[in-house]
Amino acid sequence: MNTKLLISPQEITSLLAEKSSQTVIIDTRPPADYAISHIPQAINIREFFTYLLENSDPAGLKKLHEYFTEILSQVGISGAESLIVYEDSFNQGYGQSCRAAFLLKYLGCTQVSILHGGYRAWLKAGLPTTNEVPLSQSSIFKLHPNSDIIVTTAEMLQAINNPEIIKLDVRDRDEWLGLSSSPYAPDFCPRKGRIPNAVWLEWHRLMTSDAEIPMFRSKAEILEICQSVGITADSIVYIYCFKGSRAANTLIALQIAGISARNYFGSWNEWSSDFSLPIDNRVMNYLHQDG
Repeated sequence: MNTKLLISPQEITSLLAEKSSQTVIIDTRPPADYAISHIPQAINIREFFTYLLENSDPAGLKKLHEYFTEILSQVGISGAESLIVYEDSFNQGYGQSCRAAFLLKYLGCTQVSILHGGYRAWLKAGLPTTNEVPLSQSSIFKLHPNSDIIVTTAEMLQAINNPEIIKLDVRDRDEWLGLSSSPYAPDFCPRKGRIPNAVWLEWHRLMTSDAEIPMFRSKAEILEICQSVGITADSIVYIYCFKGSRAANTLIALQIAGISARNYFGSWNEWSSDFSLPIDNRVMNYLHQDG
């Protein structure tokens, strides 16, 4: 089945109307927001956003596999369904629905779509909402990890001095400048700075962030913005942020543009915590760089 990467609210309503459709809608927002209102039949899995990968070595990835295998089995997802994920708005949730889509694909789900524009697009379309929580039966999730879309710390370290691989930092400006270690607090992580030889492209730039309903830009616009930092359709890109969420959002944008990319899912949270790994912590050299 050719699954659309981005799906509209109207397309979701058509899928829900098909009685034979094996479609599961996943709400990634905080449980309190989900409890107020959500898309009918949606289930809430906040863990797609909150889970932190402590280490991207085999033991750390095995822990991730076991964690989500249990959660997905509990809510009745086997991996064979059509899965649709959404968040509130693309410019507010640090890319959480894209993080969910990335994790689902990494875990082996092949039919994963993202609600383009998020829950705000659904509301703007005047479509029904509910506060009812659907009943679900447990299942057995079939794990098939896809290592082709994820970057480990060991792989990122190997790529530092490889000019053929672009190390793309998509964090917010203060993080890139080394003024803050995370989007949550300046000293949340033990070190501030950047992965050596990284280039910066703030994730917001690939979306219409100031629009009423933020959405991804067109393929041509994304390619033009990427070219401004040396990324072309032929580039190999390793993307990182703080915990792989904004990186997942950027990964989707690059896929729209036909650019090959992988997500360093551990990102700065993992890299900065290992003091054996090199960092570029210069600040003043970047203060006047345009975003």
